[in-house]
Amino acid sequence: MQFLEATRLALSTIRVQKLKSFFTLLGVTISVMFLIAVVSVVEGMSRYVEQDFAGKFLGVNTFNLRTFPDIQNNVTEAEWRAWQRRPRVGVDDALAVRAALPPEARWAMQGAEWVQASSPYMSGGPQSIGFAATPGYFAIKDLAVTQGRIYNEQEETLGSNVVVIGSEIAEHYFPNLDPIGRELRINRFPFRVIGVLEKQGTVFGLSLDRQLISPFNSEMSRITNARHRLYGVVVQAPNPAAYNGLQEITREVMRRRHRLRPAQPDDFSLESSETALSEWLTIKKYLVLAGIVLPAIGLVVGAIVIMNIMLVAVAERTREIGIRKSLGARRRDILAQFLVESATLSTVGAVIGIGLGFGLAYAVKALSPLPTSVAPWSVVMAVVIGAGVGIIAGAYPARRASKLDPIAAMRSE
Repeated sequence: MQFLEATRLALSTIRVQKLKSFFTLLGVTISVMFLIAVVSVVEGMSRYVEQDFAGKFLGVNTFNLRTFPDIQNNVTEAEWRAWQRRPRVGVDDALAVRAALPPEARWAMQGAEWVQASSPYMSGGPQSIGFAATPGYFAIKDLAVTQGRIYNEQEETLGSNVVVIGSEIAEHYFPNLDPIGRELRINRFPFRVIGVLEKQGTVFGLSLDRQLISPFNSEMSRITNARHRLYGVVVQAPNPAAYNGLQEITREVMRRRHRLRPAQPDDFSLESSETALSEWLTIKKYLVLAGIVLPAIGLVVGAIVIMNIMLVAVAERTREIGIRKSLGARRRDILAQFLVESATLSTVGAVIGIGLGFGLAYAVKALSPLPTSVAPWSVVMAVVIGAGVGIIAGAYPARRASKLDPIAAMRSE
């Protein structure tokens, strides 16, 4: 009951002394608001990078066998030169990996190159990325078509010049037309459009709707030079538990083919979402830390303000404290009363800050390209911080109030 009474008294003080309470809570409110907003931006970027980027660009439960990593972080010149001396991952390597994989694993090889397309209806346009890929590529990347179909194993074996195009390619080169069955020239080679991919969006400014995918054995293989230099071999595990095993199988095959001794490092790269995003995960830690530490400066200011206000409250209520002590209130009762009042004031400021933080996060999302996602743990932390700041800030004033002599306090005017 004492706790509820102290809470009620603190809320009553906020209601009666609105302006004074506003300045008391301002520091905590602003700090919590920026904590929620900054962490929301970091979490939104993290979700974008780890789900959209890893899911769309790299694939789920997927790793890529390449000569060297496609996503490179802090690479020294010596490392780059060493990578250039590595043997190229070729078609024979890809077929050897496929032969070693269990039946439930998915596999595809691909070549990639920036290309220029044209059609009888539009001769110029932006550069697109062309892929020469085996049919399993569509299932691994979870690519579906909204029009037409994807190519099959027979078209792959025959090397048919058919192509599945992105939605942006379809809109640009076949304006107001059905592109299915029409001719699209890629680097002057004629291809027949058989499918249009569903809209993919962008990843780090790269439009995934400007891609053209053709059978590996088609002329696209010549355009991308895939026969001599594979862009990569993509392997997808049927479930997360099988992922590491497939990586080890692929590593063993490649080390055996490259005749590497046990002490020699790999001269190829097995690139996964974890390795590709390792740099981002490090950056994320620092961003979250900054999002917590910087608002803490405001919390210190807020704590000082709350302490001063509580000291004033103790001075104003000296007579009340004396009367309570004379009626039997113990030191710990007085101490608890002022600590609860201080914590309540601070928690109210934190709750207001949480609401404003939500609003600021949604405003950032609506008015800028930055994605945001409010993290539940940041809300819990904000409430805990709010209550903690109030208890810490109110400790000295509460202790001072509890030590007042009841007779001297009752004489106070």
